[in-house]
Order: sequence, then C-alpha cells, then structure tokens
Amino acid sequence: MALLPRFTAAAVHAAPVFLDKAATTEKAISIMREAARKGAAFVAFPETYIPAFPVWAAISAPIENHDLFARMVEESVFVDGPEVDQLRREARRLGIFVSMGISERSKVSVGCIWNANLIIGDDGAILVHHRKLVPTFYEKLIWAAGDGDGLRVADTRIGKLGTLICGENTNPLARYALMAQGEQVHVSSWPPIWPTRPPSGGGNFNNVAANRIRASAHSFEAKAFGIVTAGFMDKAMRDALVERDRNAAKVLDETSRAASFFVSPTGDQIGEMLQEDEGILYAELDLNLCIEPKQFHDVVGYYNRYDVFDLKVRRQRQEPAAFDDGLAGGRPAEADRTAAPPLQEDLAIS
Repeated sequence: MALLPRFTAAAVHAAPVFLDKAATTEKAISIMREAARKGAAFVAFPETYIPAFPVWAAISAPIENHDLFARMVEESVFVDGPEVDQLRREARRLGIFVSMGISERSKVSVGCIWNANLIIGDDGAILVHHRKLVPTFYEKLIWAAGDGDGLRVADTRIGKLGTLICGENTNPLARYALMAQGEQVHVSSWPPIWPTRPPSGGGNFNNVAANRIRASAHSFEAKAFGIVTAGFMDKAMRDALVERDRNAAKVLDETSRAASFFVSPTGDQIGEMLQEDEGILYAELDLNLCIEPKQFHDVVGYYNRYDVFDLKVRRQRQEPAAFDDGLAGGRPAEADRTAAPPLQEDLAIS
C-alpha cells in the first residue's frame, strides 16, 4: 500500500530567448503547458533561465562587457514583477509546481542582481525564494552573494521539494540544511556550458561528469530523488556572443555542453539524458522508494551523532540597512523586501 506520493516530474533542457525576459517568460509558459499536457506535476527549469546565463563572463575581460552587464540587469526580473506574476498565474491555472531559475533585480540598487530560484506552488504561491549563497568563479563579476533565507524545503501534496543552484550542490552544509528538513525531491540547476580553460590547452572542466557526481552524491546521502536541469545554448545565443567576439567561437563550440537527467534515491541515473538537443525529460517519481535506503544510512535520523555535530543555519534575508523609526527593534529597509504579493482570486486567468 502506497504511503507517499507518486507523480510525474519534468526536467527542462531548453534555451532562453537570449537576454529577453518577456520572450523567455512566454517560452517558459509554453513549456509548462506542454509538460502539463504530458502529465507532469512538477516542472523544473535551468539556472537563471530568465533571461540567460552570462557565459560571456568566462570568455572576455570584464572591461569589455559593460554593455552586456547593463543589458543583463535590465532583463533581470523582480520577484513581484510581471514576468514572475505570469508564471505564478500559469502554474495555478495548470495546477502544477514549478522550479524556475531567474536573475533577480534589487529594489534598492539599479546594478545589483542575484542568481535566484523560485519554487512556485500549484496555487500560484511562491513557496521558496532562494538566492545563490556564493556566485561561482566568474559569476562573481555578475551576481551578488545571496543569504540563508531561501534554504527552505516546500512541504507539498507531491512531497517535500528543495533546490540548490549549480555550485551550491558542492556545499555539504547547504545540502545538509535541506536534508534536515526532510527533502524528498531535489532540483539542481545548471548553466548550458561551463568553460574554465581555453579548449586547445586541455584540462577543461567536465561539467557533465561533475554534475552527475554531485547530483548522485546528494540523492544518495539524502535518499531523495534528483532532478538535474541544465540550460541549453542555442544558435541565437552562440551567434550573438560570437558576433561580439570572434575569439569566443572556439570556446563556445569546443566546450562540453551540460546535460539534464534524473537520479534515484540510491544515486543511479534514471532513464536517458538530454545534452545536444533541446527538450523535456520525464520521469515517474515514487517517493515510497525513498524509504528502504534510509535503512542503510539516514544522516538526519539514526545515522548521525547530534551530540557530536551541531549545525546552525541562519535563515534571514540580508538587507542593506535597518531603519529605526521609533519602533521597537527598528525595521528593515522595506524597499528591498521582495516577497511577492498573493495572487488575487478575482482576477481572470487567461
């Protein structure tokens, strides 16, 4: 007799409309509709799907990319802005859960953006709003550091859903923070490519192998299903970058593409993977399969020593200032509090 939920999940392996938040949001909604028609209850998108991943930061010097940074900021989105609102309404209309990677704008700085991820509920509510704790390598040239407020697991009718972004899946404390909340389905989101060296010299980062190791390790330790969803670089994105810098062609064309796939609670890959073509992968996730592996190692249960190890996680949103208006304890800067408002039930859903 089944005790835990069983549902279809979708891993999106798709390109954005490069640096176009409005068009990419429309494409995301189209993908959500397609996945819902195929029976998916949970649809996971790649890292900063809206509006794109800034791979140019790996290819040319920051002194040559000021215009791209300004464009990235302009095409990034506010959590309470129209693009996220469209996604929330569509999730509610379809009755599905969505994990969406976004580049998020700040309300108090015209140049501050975060690498963020949202888990949206089937009622349109934002269940988790996570900002990447530490931008990785050349991402530091683009995004600000996040905070612990988003280290949360959404307890839903299809199970306990959590997510970490790209290199955060290498952080054992961040991963344990989600395990300690009973995470059962873990989304790891990734960029379309990850160049670390010129291809001609060899020794480039093998992101397919590395991502598989990290996803499998987390699923094995958490005894949770893994959804690995990577971005895709289409011809339009590639040509736009090469048009700016012809030297980018070799790096873009010869760096290994990222892959999307599913992982079981024992760390094994489920089914096929997508790498060279856009598409949507589907898998049936039966959370009852998370139970038996806990007999072997339950790192948030009996297979731990809380008298030896003690982890404290500060789940607080960092603000630029706290203003004291005579209220007890002061108050944070309201301008940068980006909690999205509730959806109005009386508004029509198109």
